[in-house]
Amino acid sequence: MELDLLDVAFDTKATRPREIEEALEDPFAVRLLPENERSDGESRFYALGKTISNRYLFLCFSTDGKKARVVAAREMTETEQAFYDRKFFSEFK
Repeated sequence: MELDLLDVAFDTKATRPREIEEALEDPFAVRLLPENERSDGESRFYALGKTISNRYLFLCFSTDGKKARVVAAREMTETEQAFYDRKFFSEFK
């Protein structure tokens, strides 16, 4: 999936595009669709993913299936990381 990182509202030096790709491609990533609909009709997804360097990232993005437009990217909170780890470790039981 191609990334659209034009006009983003986060620092692409703190969270590099390659890290965003890694978190989105993480086979154990948790992807969620928010319950409430937006007035502009666009669906935004949330993802909890891990990079190759073990950095835990929270991402908010929209997609048309071919291109993902990342709206926000940040470090996961401790609660989000525990949720991710619970899913990750349940795959190995």
